[in-house]
Amino acid sequence: MDTTVANTGSEGKTWGGGNDPLKASYGKMMMWFFIVSDALTFSGFLAAYGFSRFKFIGSWPIADEVFTHVPFFHGNYPMIYVAFMTFVLIMSSVTMVLAVDAGHHMNKTKVTWYMFLTIIGGLIFVGSQAWEWGTFIKGEYGAVQTKGGNILQLVDNTGHRVAISDIAIDAHGERVEHERKNGLWFVDEGALPMYTVDEVYNGLVANPDVVVRTQIINEEGHKTVLSREESLSKLKREGVLVVQGANLHVNEYGTSLFADFFFFITGFHGFHVFSGVVINIIIFFNVILGTYERRGSYEMVEKVGLYWHFVDLVWVFVFTFFYLV
Repeated sequence: MDTTVANTGSEGKTWGGGNDPLKASYGKMMMWFFIVSDALTFSGFLAAYGFSRFKFIGSWPIADEVFTHVPFFHGNYPMIYVAFMTFVLIMSSVTMVLAVDAGHHMNKTKVTWYMFLTIIGGLIFVGSQAWEWGTFIKGEYGAVQTKGGNILQLVDNTGHRVAISDIAIDAHGERVEHERKNGLWFVDEGALPMYTVDEVYNGLVANPDVVVRTQIINEEGHKTVLSREESLSKLKREGVLVVQGANLHVNEYGTSLFADFFFFITGFHGFHVFSGVVINIIIFFNVILGTYERRGSYEMVEKVGLYWHFVDLVWVFVFTFFYLV
């Protein structure tokens, strides 16, 4: 019995699963499928962030007042370090383009150097994001949380933030953290805050130039600053907890929902960048070993380049949503 062998074209580099107008390899097609699905995931996250921000638009933290830190420098530098991070990531995308182009020309030396620069750029970005997270979690000034979960910040007569640690006065009382061995064995209290509301109130009374600023944004786009009398009354009547920094439960900069989205979305993107750095390192060593020279193609560099450009593009949207708008 005669056997007929059909030649589908899949033996070559072009995917033989149908009439492919792009003439792309199977690996590149799969990378594009992944990018499209991941883009939909990020779109859903950013859409949820947008809806939440619109719902609480009158009390959402102002980015220029949150991201003001620069490593090794003390002062107020709004968005400077975030702009540096963005510049580094975009430049790493440029070096990736150059690596892909060098691969098309089978120039091993240039591919090696441009891949190395791309990896360095990715590591700087991931390290910068980790530092930004640490600074965001630690906080700097502190705030008082009210019964309704709102945040009361302290400012001087020029509108600059005042740290709670600078004005808090001992309330001449000592709180002891409850432990299971003392009374209720099934109850264990969390770590006590550094300061109590009474200590902050005493400090506010002793500093006539300090007032309270709420998280409510006025018509001029600034947070509402209370008068001296309103500040004392509101802090005494509604203050329940002194918070420092931000986490998934409290946020000294404003509504805790902002911190939830910040950690989740920037963390998810940071995981993508870190994964890209690891993949780039693997490709980098394969380039050094001459793997792609022997294959006669640097297509693997091009495929990981697609992923890297996607990660950079996503950061442009994250940067716009969180820091600019």
